[in-house]
Amino acid sequence: MDVCAGHRLAEWLRQKGHDVAEVRERDPRLTDEQVLAWAVAEDRIIVTLDKDFGEMALRLGQPHRGILRLATLRVQQRLALADRVLQHHGDDLAAGAVVIATPTRTRVRRPPADV
Repeated sequence: MDVCAGHRLAEWLRQKGHDVAEVRERDPRLTDEQVLAWAVAEDRIIVTLDKDFGEMALRLGQPHRGILRLATLRVQQRLALADRVLQHHGDDLAAGAVVIATPTRTRVRRPPADV
């Protein structure tokens, strides 16, 4: 989980049974490239508020295992948004999708199907 996503979201995800690794616990000075490489190496979905990860994955074609970008909201609103996304798009994220969520819209970019 990216630093900007917040510790309370990380704790909420842990309470829901998710295995969460926080950048702030490993090294808050990691670059986005290092965070992305770490997530790939450990087969983790990145949860962030930062649009750079989506750009790295979608525009630059860098490998990833799934990215959830949440809108910048108050904590309780962010938790509710994350809950909604996980209920409706958890399988997409697990399959490596990039999901961008705001209170009014959710965009899902699924990985290409294996040929």
